[in-house]
Amino acid sequence: MTNLKYFSKSEFKCGQVNCYDKMDRNLLEMLDVARGIAGVPFKINSSWRDEETNRKAGGKSNSSHLRGNAVDIHCNNSQDRLLIIDSLVTAGFSRIGIAKTFIHCDVDENLPQNVMWLY
Repeated sequence: MTNLKYFSKSEFKCGQVNCYDKMDRNLLEMLDVARGIAGVPFKINSSWRDEETNRKAGGKSNSSHLRGNAVDIHCNNSQDRLLIIDSLVTAGFSRIGIAKTFIHCDVDENLPQNVMWLY
């Protein structure tokens, strides 16, 4: 198991079920590095999802969340948004999605790389 400095296993949930063991280890390590760089808390809104939860969340059928390759980080102000995005890029993330209230990042090698999109 990966030892994380800034996250506990309980922060990775699908509904009320802990899904830490379903998360990609590289993603977790990169996320921990990014959190250290950003200097602001990362509240995980969504991590691994089962198919039903993904459907209810409006996720795509090939969502990285289904494979434990993605997280959504709560964010609703411009200062934290800049810090989080900058830290994710610095930590090596090359797939980032930006919404009004969250930032998606993933390490899914089966999807296009070096992309940033808006929701």
